[in-house]
Amino acid sequence: EKSKHMKVNAYAANEPKGKLENFTYELGEIGSEEVDIKVAYCGICHSDLSMINNEWGMTQYPIVPGHEIVGEVVAAGSAVKNVKVGDRVGLGWFSASCMSCDQCMDGSHHLCSQGEATIVGRHGGFADYVRGHWSWAIPLPEQIDMSKAGPLLCGGITVFNPIILAEVKPTDTVGVIGIGGLGHMALKFLKHWGCEVIAFSSNPDKKQQILDMGASRVVNSRSPEELESIAGKLDFILNTTNVSLDWNSYLTTLAPKGTLHTVGAVLEPMAIPAFSLIGGEKSVAGSPLGSPALTRTMLEFCVRHDIYPTVEEFPMDEVNEAMAHLEEGKARYRIVLKN
Repeated sequence: EKSKHMKVNAYAANEPKGKLENFTYELGEIGSEEVDIKVAYCGICHSDLSMINNEWGMTQYPIVPGHEIVGEVVAAGSAVKNVKVGDRVGLGWFSASCMSCDQCMDGSHHLCSQGEATIVGRHGGFADYVRGHWSWAIPLPEQIDMSKAGPLLCGGITVFNPIILAEVKPTDTVGVIGIGGLGHMALKFLKHWGCEVIAFSSNPDKKQQILDMGASRVVNSRSPEELESIAGKLDFILNTTNVSLDWNSYLTTLAPKGTLHTVGAVLEPMAIPAFSLIGGEKSVAGSPLGSPALTRTMLEFCVRHDIYPTVEEFPMDEVNEAMAHLEEGKARYRIVLKN
């Protein structure tokens, strides 16, 4: 096995707010259901920053971030299914699931309680190689643009799944809160779904770009008058921000039976008035990523409609500059590291 003692060259943070430094580690013997992936590109997600800074209280140092990975399978265990050495695959937030619980057996591997995350307690994709279970090594469509595909494996599926869960229809009018890494992808998906898309953004500098990406209108989320002007109009709102907002003003923009769905990791409890839900049979929901099968479907949808994140590329060795660019809110709209 060439993978028995494969050396991995990576970038790791050793403490919260720490700079990423050169870090080398050895992968032990490959598990029978595991694959090793040679990383071609790795997107940067805001979750990488949250994990580096231990915002969620589960970071183990040193941490090698990176979980929007595309590359080639270079080694496979003896019981690997569905992919083989030489295949191009993507690996996202999840790197394994148990494959036997009710959730896995129902096709909801992303809800597996034993699920393993690529950068939680193990090393991710800011590296030349990364390891994962075959179930989450998602085969990439032949014609996909590798240089832009990485962010689809986390940011993309995270905003694609809610469209399916909420049964969004092409005739719907929908809203997206926060047009950043996730929001701009949601905007493109919903536009190609056939929806009229209202973008909520507090950054006037982005307005023209947001309209160019398919929004029919940009509403300043900090203006009560502008929110008032679309009261009762939206069938679905997707929140991609991780800050506390005046949730009731968004519930007011929902039509009866509408859903406010969050994928943004808002750390404070969300203040939701009961009457705002009761009056219009409205609901509040959330979700993590999506199943491996839905991820494949999304990748096919992206190739069919030429939907890709708008990316800025940095070489892998400029990872600290790239992280600073993200932290300063300057990313337009997803950063991808190239090996």
